[in-house]
Order: sequence, then structure tokens, then C-alpha cells
Amino acid sequence: MDRHAPQEPRRGDGDGRAGRPLSQDAMIRAVGVRKSFGDVHALDGVDIEVERGRVLGLLGHNGAGKTTLVNILATVSPASAGTVTVAGFDVATQGAEIRARIGVTGQFASVDEYLSGFRNLVLIGRLLGAGRREAAARATELLELFELTGAAHQPSRTYSGGMRRRLDLAASLVGRPDVLFLDEPTTGLDPATRIALWETVEKLVAGGTTVLLTTQYLDEADRLADWITVLSKGRVVASDTTDRLKADLGHRSVRVVLPPAADLTAAAAALTAGGFRPRSDAGEHALTTPVDTSAGIAGVIRALDTVGTQAVELTVKEPSLDDVYLALTHPSPAADAA
Repeated sequence: MDRHAPQEPRRGDGDGRAGRPLSQDAMIRAVGVRKSFGDVHALDGVDIEVERGRVLGLLGHNGAGKTTLVNILATVSPASAGTVTVAGFDVATQGAEIRARIGVTGQFASVDEYLSGFRNLVLIGRLLGAGRREAAARATELLELFELTGAAHQPSRTYSGGMRRRLDLAASLVGRPDVLFLDEPTTGLDPATRIALWETVEKLVAGGTTVLLTTQYLDEADRLADWITVLSKGRVVASDTTDRLKADLGHRSVRVVLPPAADLTAAAAALTAGGFRPRSDAGEHALTTPVDTSAGIAGVIRALDTVGTQAVELTVKEPSLDDVYLALTHPSPAADAA
């Protein structure tokens, strides 16, 4: 899953499949996974895989099926259909082996608020089979890693939101997991704490940990993920590297700010005549239009020349995951008709 590998971008084909060959080194693999709650189909034939030491970013709106899929992978909930393996073990028949090799950080705090950070981590270590001395040493190590040493012996209910999230992540790492599931781990955190958590995840991945990250923060997925899978209504609608998705579905755009005396309406008409699709911002006296190639930027300037207008300021915006996500989950009427 090299970000720069020369492969074709993959979009879902409508049946929920990721549409790429299975790897022999997959630490997480789900094939044809379905999950129904009565008449509600939370997952409808989902395929995903994550190779060892990689990060899969799982995107989707609320109710898309992200947390349902994580619960199946983490052996919390059984699938209605399909096959799932984690770290080489079958979720349906080898749950104990999987639970010994994974860590999970959910959207809400999972630690005991009446215990101190240190005692929370020691308790988890003991439950995982470590001796007292080993559990205490691991707790101390993780408290130092997450900069919680100063509050180690305070009840966790006194921790700030950011400290609680760091303690949650520390708790998921007590057993030195091969696979880490992060279900919207930075929800509600301030920017500085989010960045600190990102840096911690990057260190874990550099050490060989495999991560499945669900998030609604596109900048988070862009920074951390080697591969992006987008879910919508329980199906995979796209799956590829961030760079390939941006190239395939994103749009470069040009924004030009015009002189105060320029006729904004005439300039927009000139761009439209030149084959562009400008959007006007009267407050900023500016026009923004998608461009397909670098040559399109020169075309914008030439179109403005036809009405005797020059740009005071010209800005080129490269495609982002925001563009990709909107294109996949909120297609335009023209795309629906295509």
C-alpha cells in the first residue's frame, strides 16, 4: 500500500467491494462482511484489508457502518455473513487469540474513573496475565510515553479530556498489540492534543503496529493513513491511496481576486465562455473555478484578458480529501445522471 505505487484508483462497484487483490501479508482482512439489525443493513458486503505496519483510514458519515465494522473486527459483535481474519486468526472461531493481539480505543473513555491512571493500567496488565512487577513497569512506561507521569496517582476522573484520551490510548497498548483499532480517537480534543496523538500513532506504526483508524477528520486521515476506504450506507464506495483518490476524484481550483473597479459579472461570463465553471464571491470580489490541468491556469488568465481584466491575486488550490469525500458521498446531479 505504497502511497506512490503506480496503480489504478479503485472505486466501489456498488456491491460494497474494495476491488483490489488480497495481500498475503494482511493483518486485517474482511471479505463480504454483512451485518443486519432486523431489517436494517448496517454493512452490506464489505471488503477491506490492512497490511502489516500500515494504517487504513476508514471514512464515512455517522451511520455509515464504521463502528459496526470495528466491533466485528475486534470480536465484540459477530458478522451476519462474510469472513474476517485479524493477525491471521478467524474472528468467528478464534476470538481469544485475536483479543490477545489487539488494542482498541473507542469514541468514549473506557477506563475506570475512580482509579488512578497508574492503577488503571496495572489492572489491565494483570487482566492480560502479567505479573505485578511486570504490570507496574509497563504502566510506568506508558505513563511516561503519554506524558501522564505527573498525574499518575490521581483519580482519572480529575483528568482533562485530552488526558483521558491519552490514558485510553495507553490502556489499549498495555498488551503490546500487533493490531490497533482507533475508533474516532481524537473526537472532541483540542488541536494540540490531536497532533500529539497523531505523533504517537506514527511512532507505533514505525515500530510495526498495524492500525485501522476511523475518523471524520479528513486532515487526520490524510496525515496518518496509507490507504483510504470510504463507507456510505454500509458499502465501500471507494478504496485507494490518498494521492490516487485526490487525483481521481478531487479538483484543482483557481481563485482570482479582481480589482475593485472590475466588472465581476463580465469576468465570470468570460470564464464561462472559455469553458470554465466559475463561482462568484461578491464580498471578496473574487471568482473560483475548477481547472483540470496546469494549462487551465493560463486559460483563466487569457479569459480575463478578453474583458480587459487582470487578477490582483491568483491562488491555486490542490485537491484535498474534502473534495474526494464530498464527491463520493454527495454526488452532483450531473454525476448521478451519468
